[in-house]
Amino acid sequence: MRIAMISEHASPLGAGGQQTHVADLSAALAESGHEVRVYTRRDDPAVAGEVTTSSGVRVVHVPAGPAHVVPPDLLLPYMGEFARWLEEQWRGTWVPDVVHAHFWTSGLAAVTAARQVGIPVVQSFHELGEIEAAGTGKPSRSGYERALGRAVDRVVAQSQDEARGLVRIGVPRTQLTIVPAGVDSDRFTPEGPAAERDPDRLRILSVGRLVERKGFGDVIEAMRWVPDVEVVVVGGPAADALPADPGARKLRALAEKLQVADRFKLVGRVPFGDMPKWYRSADVLVAAPWQEDLESSALEAMACGVPIVGTAVGGLTEAVVDGLTGDLVPAHDPRALGGALRRLVNDKVRRFAYATAALDRARQAYSWKRVAAQVGSVYATVTGRRGGSGEAAPNEAVA
Repeated sequence: MRIAMISEHASPLGAGGQQTHVADLSAALAESGHEVRVYTRRDDPAVAGEVTTSSGVRVVHVPAGPAHVVPPDLLLPYMGEFARWLEEQWRGTWVPDVVHAHFWTSGLAAVTAARQVGIPVVQSFHELGEIEAAGTGKPSRSGYERALGRAVDRVVAQSQDEARGLVRIGVPRTQLTIVPAGVDSDRFTPEGPAAERDPDRLRILSVGRLVERKGFGDVIEAMRWVPDVEVVVVGGPAADALPADPGARKLRALAEKLQVADRFKLVGRVPFGDMPKWYRSADVLVAAPWQEDLESSALEAMACGVPIVGTAVGGLTEAVVDGLTGDLVPAHDPRALGGALRRLVNDKVRRFAYATAALDRARQAYSWKRVAAQVGSVYATVTGRRGGSGEAAPNEAVA
């Protein structure tokens, strides 16, 4: 099958949440025998028009808007140009059987182009506007997402929680299929080098952007109930930019106020290839968002054999089996979070049992081969083709 991935602001040649998702999904689909092209916006005048990855995926750089990085929130005015370029290409010799758009602006361009040439469109949002806008003062894009969810042939949600959010903004239940995100178990493994650490203290690791809804403030407050351990946060701007970053300054001030600053460390953004080292250095990963679809860090840590303490929100409730691969606590409850962390760091046997189960679950339930087979079944449905992967079918039911 010919598959066109649209990921206008997140190139699979880069590193990050959506970039890595698109890259790994495309590679797994190519490995399954599909022909995959990823269309992303040209944001560097020096980049080649097309690049073929080691997995055989062709990455096509679309000339739409200025040839420099533009924040995702400001890309909407260039989607018409992006769509016209796609339509022209798809009227040529390479016509995709299905288009899979990632993020809402990609979806607008994909639908506009695909309608003109009669190609079915599958949409993944990755993060809904109501979550992204919460507490930031940004306008919600839910109106666009509602219209897009009704216009495409199928919406792929990564969790039951995301599916409920889509239904809440007006996307019909019949449009939704749930396929979880995957994790690269060849890249994220328990074996290999680990980041340096204090040998005299257990390490609690947390990963993500330094925004309030990620719950890092709750993690710092939870440290009052977990003495003699260090908390390390990886994410945000590069280390040299941390002193000027508002999120970093706020977290450091809170750590000082609670007198835990000597056990709290902000690392900043690290190269994606170094992330396995940081997971391997941790005794526990804590993921404490207030609302979220799924923390990719939880799956990556599980694949490295690290137990999880997380908040019972979004995809975490599906990835983490409470009492088996980790512990789940109510969101925005530092005392409950601290209690769960204290019990786990004080129980070496439980940590080992959770780590073993987490590793097995990541490899079995979240392999990219399995995810690609489920997504391929969605493609087969919208194109009217017969699937034949032999893997488990995607979850159609939405609670």
